Amino acid sequence: MKRRDFIAGLGVGAVATGLSGCKAEESLTQNNTSNSTQVFNWTMVTTWPPNFPVLGTGAAELAKNIEKMSNGRIKIKIYAAGELVPALEAFDAVSRGTADMAHSGAYYWKGKNPATQFFGALPFGMNAQETNGWMYYGGGLEIWQDIYAPFNIIPFPAGSTGTQMGGWFNKEINSVADLKGLKMRIPGLGGEVLSRAGGTPVNIPGGEIFNALQLGQIDACEWVGPYNDKAFGFHKAAKYYYSPGWHEPNATLEAIFNKESFNALPDDLKSIIELACQAMNMNMLSEYVTKNHQALQDLKSEGEVQFRSFPDEVLAVLKEKSIEVVDELVASNKDVARAYESYKKFQDGVKEWHKISEEQFYSSR
Repeated sequence: MKRRDFIAGLGVGAVATGLSGCKAEESLTQNNTSNSTQVFNWTMVTTWPPNFPVLGTGAAELAKNIEKMSNGRIKIKIYAAGELVPALEAFDAVSRGTADMAHSGAYYWKGKNPATQFFGALPFGMNAQETNGWMYYGGGLEIWQDIYAPFNIIPFPAGSTGTQMGGWFNKEINSVADLKGLKMRIPGLGGEVLSRAGGTPVNIPGGEIFNALQLGQIDACEWVGPYNDKAFGFHKAAKYYYSPGWHEPNATLEAIFNKESFNALPDDLKSIIELACQAMNMNMLSEYVTKNHQALQDLKSEGEVQFRSFPDEVLAVLKEKSIEVVDELVASNKDVARAYESYKKFQDGVKEWHKISEEQFYSSR
């Protein structure tokens, strides 16, 4: 049985009893007294272009799975970036109830609270496997939900890119001096780090990046990895493709829900949403692992792209600046301090384990 069909076809009982960490029996008991025929018509907005591979289609799959798993009791109409609200206004739309939910990235909302960035990507931080451990079993999700609570929003992890690429450049980066004055599309903490290294970060939605790069409005950009980058055609606007993605060793995507909309659901539907988000988190990462390596071979076979690795000198400076940025944020904001204390404690612990497991295995392989 195909995995997607299996998940989509789960009955409410199977969902409730299979959801790790939820009070399944209590949910079912409470649901027995709820109106099991009530239909909730929801609106979802996203920060992604319409039908954009993996990110946009993942949001659509999430909505479809929620509808199927709820037996049609939750119906979700999706609006891509710009169709109902601009891409970078999705957070506000959910907060004020214009939309019931959104699919996006937490690092876009640093202007709301700088701590949000820790739930998207942290430069030189944890990878997807480690981040998921922190979220689900290390207290990360609880802190994330506390930080979003004042905005009337409930977040859940709902997608993961894995380790990203370092980006597309219209010139080679041979030293730190080459970062001086570089205008690069790069959001979140990575953008602040680039600024400290002499560059100029630009935060624009994905759908606007290609034109900005092609017209010379920016000198470089980062997006995700070979699959999404190739779909946007970045290889036609810049020829140097750098790794590693120091700024996003993993990018966790989020599904955020208006608090009133979510709390109006009976407990069994809340459980279905939580499990659907968790399934999407796993599925998106699996899809990226598969499609990135296929797209990488295509880019190599075409022969136009020149693959480069950032020099050790450049990475060392970027790491130094990353530590500076985080330390300053921790000192200035109690939410950042709380999130980082939890994040760093988990990272330090899992790093010791992965040093003798994952890292040694990769080296031997």
